[in-house]
Amino acid sequence: MDTTPAARRRVIAAGICALILTVGLARFAYTPMLPVMRADAGLSALAGGWLATLNYMGYIAGALAAAAIGDLGLKFRLYRLGLAVAVLSTAAMGLTDSVILWAALRFTAGLSSTAGLLLASGLVLNWLIRHGHRPELGLHFMGLGLGIAVSGLAAAALAGHLAWDGQWLALGLLGLAFLVPAWVWLPPPAALHATGPATMAEPPAPGRRWMVLMIAAYFCAGFGFVISATFIVAIVEQLPLLAGKGNWVWVILGAAAVPSCFLWDRVAAAWGAVPALMLSYGVQTVSILLPALSGGTVPVLLGAVLYGGTFAGIVSLTLTLIGRRFPRNPAKAMARLTLSYGVAQIVAPAMAGSIAAATGSYRGALSVAAAVMVVGIGLLAILKRQPE
Repeated sequence: MDTTPAARRRVIAAGICALILTVGLARFAYTPMLPVMRADAGLSALAGGWLATLNYMGYIAGALAAAAIGDLGLKFRLYRLGLAVAVLSTAAMGLTDSVILWAALRFTAGLSSTAGLLLASGLVLNWLIRHGHRPELGLHFMGLGLGIAVSGLAAAALAGHLAWDGQWLALGLLGLAFLVPAWVWLPPPAALHATGPATMAEPPAPGRRWMVLMIAAYFCAGFGFVISATFIVAIVEQLPLLAGKGNWVWVILGAAAVPSCFLWDRVAAAWGAVPALMLSYGVQTVSILLPALSGGTVPVLLGAVLYGGTFAGIVSLTLTLIGRRFPRNPAKAMARLTLSYGVAQIVAPAMAGSIAAATGSYRGALSVAAAVMVVGIGLLAILKRQPE
């Protein structure tokens, strides 16, 4: 059993690469590609919103599967399958101009994102716990920010050199560079009878009211998260001073997210996980309101930076909090909680696309997202007073 610092670095790097591939490329490359597909592939605003919704439907389908599976060995095999599916579903977007096939591919890509966001995070946390390392996922979730930065940089580099279909094929090829370390460096999970910290008694499960409040608050986070995640590049492209620079704003957003999980881990260590979550929800609400209240360049850019600095931290804090309460099989517990996050991500993009099609602006959708985040802060305030 390799418990060396080098082994820890390899495992965490595998998880980061899995997130870059399955979330950054397979799932979120669609955000910087959306304006290109609308301009060159005939994709309408309404269809663009529904493609995003189908992507999140795939994600929630994967979360349902992860919640139903308790066998860590099977989860590990599905993790590797998800890596391969992420590459194929990304590249295949450039092989068709059928909206129906795009919808199927976005659903499949969303399904594969479960491998990085849920299966990999659970497997990494399980490995850290079993091998006596600090059970934190801040470093692992740096992959969210890096994935966004990678997809944005790749889209910016490809723009003007390849047509929209060639860009998708190139993004799929890029995914292979992250598939290899994600596949090789994450070892199969140890058996339950392994020695070390895994033999410790599992802490009591949280009370039902506590879990209901946590699930509802996480739904609000998912709603607030997905509007900006899906449409921020399209919003930026509508600004005269930033037209043609949407991909670079996406890169800035991702760069802001890279250190955020580590920083939010430090806030949680000092204040507690729930107060840290309340603060992160508040900052993200501000990030959503800034472009909704002002179409100026500075508010939109500041909103992107604040959004990047909070969304990954919210995911990391929440899943780490839940994972610690279910250390023997954290991926299963994370998946159950994430179902509410996924439901929000199904509802919100379709709503935003409909509002944008009716009004010609995303401001209405952003205002609704900010209101939902405020509700989430209230739920966390109630949860903070609940016994676990």
